[in-house]
Amino acid sequence: MCNIVSTKQGPGAIGPYSQAVRAGQFIFVSGQIPLDPATRRIIAGDVGQQTERVLKNIAGILEAAGSSMDQVVRCGVFLKNISDFEAMNDVYGKIFARHPPARTTVAVVHLPKDSLVEIDAIAMEKTEQGSRVWLTPVT
Repeated sequence: MCNIVSTKQGPGAIGPYSQAVRAGQFIFVSGQIPLDPATRRIIAGDVGQQTERVLKNIAGILEAAGSSMDQVVRCGVFLKNISDFEAMNDVYGKIFARHPPARTTVAVVHLPKDSLVEIDAIAMEKTEQGSRVWLTPVT
């Protein structure tokens, strides 16, 4: 069974898709661009500032879905300019310092006007223990 996630803690969808969908123990967050949830306009700024806004939007959506950034297991990052990788990665690395999720980062030709970055995410629901299980190889 799937449940649609909709919240004002992140910008609403700008088309026929959901902010996120909960399926079983996973929350699939649609690609987020640096929209201010209050104005629904793309924020001004460099890729670092826009990455921070995008990740705040994802955090708000995950919170509404009963999860958090600590539960993210995978992200897809789409950059307008691959030369922005380092600046995006600096901000991204601070948010996911403790448990970085699996990630793909690619440069794309088409992002909405004035958007330098788009990020989607897959997260697990919070458990009673509150965090994911991390496996470390035994050598």
